[in-house]
Amino acid sequence: MLKIGIVGLPNVGKSTLFNALTKAAVPAENYPFCTIDPSVGVVGVPDERLAKLAAFSKTEKIIPAAIEFVDIAGLVKGAATGEGLGNQFLANIRETDAILQVVRFFDDSNVLHVDGAIEPYKDIEIINMELVLADAEQVRKRRDKLVRDIKTGNKDAVIEDAALAKLEQGFSEGKLALHAGLSPEDQKRVAYLNLLTMKPILYALNRKSGGQSLDKLADGRAQRAFDLIKTLGGRHVFVDAATERELNDVADADRAGFRAELGVSEDGLAALIRGAYDTLGLISYFTTGVVETRAWTIKDGSTAPEAGAAIHNDFKDKFIRAEVIATDDLLAAGSWANAREMAKVRIEGKEYIVKDGDVMVFLHG
Repeated sequence: MLKIGIVGLPNVGKSTLFNALTKAAVPAENYPFCTIDPSVGVVGVPDERLAKLAAFSKTEKIIPAAIEFVDIAGLVKGAATGEGLGNQFLANIRETDAILQVVRFFDDSNVLHVDGAIEPYKDIEIINMELVLADAEQVRKRRDKLVRDIKTGNKDAVIEDAALAKLEQGFSEGKLALHAGLSPEDQKRVAYLNLLTMKPILYALNRKSGGQSLDKLADGRAQRAFDLIKTLGGRHVFVDAATERELNDVADADRAGFRAELGVSEDGLAALIRGAYDTLGLISYFTTGVVETRAWTIKDGSTAPEAGAAIHNDFKDKFIRAEVIATDDLLAAGSWANAREMAKVRIEGKEYIVKDGDVMVFLHG
């Protein structure tokens, strides 16, 4: 299961967002370091296609795709050298597949900011620099260990050290590992280090209902943040963590009206999870039947056998062929039999690249 670490400065809404995502009840009081241990929650990926397929198949059980979110205590300037509770939580981030960086995007004198002033691009720079410094220390330690092997003429050590030197140079310039100029081969060579800044980052810009969101104030602060995120090659989504948390206690039928009252037009959590999927380059395909309708998460660009491995390794290793149909085509046909008569069900082989929303039946040896 994919794992995403939620990070950010203290008091920017990390735990509130985590609560909204998981409907859990970790502390979210208005002071730094209220989350002392990482909290973990598994979140189903919202996808309206699942319910439609389940109705089509008269399914007994629906299993959505899932993402594991890890709420990590607030980082402060100096975290990489042990300030606050830094080192402990940076270690927790290493175990994730991607980083969700929550950035305060509203003014409110009643909610403290660790630096006093609200300037989102500076918050992003502080967090990213702490990640860079932590990675730089890890790379330095690894290079120290390689010295003896390099002296003996170990070619693998020499090649690895060259890649680490590129990283070290990039870190000295404040660059994320993603932007250090490593070749794909170099990236594979240093993947075991699990560098923080090699992970994709999605920026969650935390608005506040009531007109104090920075993108509405249009005083330059929002644009400076947008420009920096673009420079970093990142993606951003908007979310109102406090509102989404309150919606946990509102009946499904009443949520649209509640959002309208607060001026929150979009389901921020659904947008965030879609953003996480996009950031990680993921898509979903489906299997459906009477017993179960299920979404399976795969990398965009996966072949049919690679997609089958999400279910079981035999579906990859002993793959013969797959029956494939787009969700919309299957629903429009009304039944598998009709879909076959209409030639909408295709037989695909090992080279087929799975598309988001494919419904698949695998045949393996």
